[in-house]
Amino acid sequence: MIQPADRLSLVQEYYFSRKLKEVAQMNAEGKDIISLAIGSPDMPPSEQTINKLCEVAHQPGAHGYQPTQGTPELREAMTSFYKRWYNVDLDAKSEVLPLIGSKEGILHVTLAFVNPGDVVLVPNPGYPTYTSLSKILGAKIVNYDLREDNGWQPDFDQLEDIIHHTSNVKLLWTNYPNMPTGGRARMETYERVVRFARTNNIVVVNDNPYSFILSEEHLSILQVPGAKDCCIEFNSMSKSHNMPGWRVGLCASNAQFIQWILKVQSNIESGTFRGIQLAAAEAYKNDEAWHREFNIETYARRRQWAEKIMDVLGCTYDKNQVGMFLWGKIPDSIQNVEDLTERVLHEARVFITPGFIFGSNGERYIRISLCAKEDKIQQALERLRATL
Repeated sequence: MIQPADRLSLVQEYYFSRKLKEVAQMNAEGKDIISLAIGSPDMPPSEQTINKLCEVAHQPGAHGYQPTQGTPELREAMTSFYKRWYNVDLDAKSEVLPLIGSKEGILHVTLAFVNPGDVVLVPNPGYPTYTSLSKILGAKIVNYDLREDNGWQPDFDQLEDIIHHTSNVKLLWTNYPNMPTGGRARMETYERVVRFARTNNIVVVNDNPYSFILSEEHLSILQVPGAKDCCIEFNSMSKSHNMPGWRVGLCASNAQFIQWILKVQSNIESGTFRGIQLAAAEAYKNDEAWHREFNIETYARRRQWAEKIMDVLGCTYDKNQVGMFLWGKIPDSIQNVEDLTERVLHEARVFITPGFIFGSNGERYIRISLCAKEDKIQQALERLRATL
């Protein structure tokens, strides 16, 4: 009998891929599920972004293969974006590389830096793809803890202990502002991470797609002197520019790291449609008023309703968290988080995310997405009040 590769036994189907099939079946049965689970912005990109896509799509010569490393226009826009919002200088020719989203970047960076059997340090809780792709590629995962009582920041004593007792550590994943917890980016944390990386000769990858969502402060790990020597930063247009389906992101680092990543990338994909690249370059020009309306004011209104849902569910939460989710701790009276999320789904017909999918430190938490219209979040609140 034909059997799949052994690596498939190391991972499961992505939680949302599996669960959304169940939700689709429930909707087909007329149950009208309100989804507050997925972080997929429901608002459109800026008008000039869409107009540029349409303009380029009508050009007869725009439909051929594009450079793997992106068009000059897009790379220049990315470096200008970093200078404007983060005050970070990047060379457009050598220190920035467009990605078809950060998920692709996780794959390419791991292939570029990690041999089978090498160790990758992954936050717990953290984005599941850091773990699953590392496993598929044969890396060994060692988790480091993020805890509520530490503001969801790394425990550097624990990290030092891991380094002293573990060989072949190659990569450290960080993600600030943090998903799923909403923990804020802190310059103190970035500075300590950079010192840790330089001292221990490892590469840090900071995943930074949320620094515009409900945040007036835009921080980058590359603001730390010397960070570019040992750090890579991902950024994405999915959240900050309402472009999740466009699949446009970037990684930024020193020229040697970028060249190694490009070496992998050029053997896997052939570049994004020119219309998307030039439209993305246009989107990077969105002004402060646009970002305030879509990234702050809209999500702030939605967040107020999400907090009411947390209150109805008896959950506690940090009002200072940022990002497009609300992370809350379930009551002690509930034995298992999935007991709550399944009851909410099947009785109130509201889909929210159980925190265990992000790691063992998320087992007593739930996550509510703010990517739904206010009236839908209000309707979810009414259903929960009626049911619970």
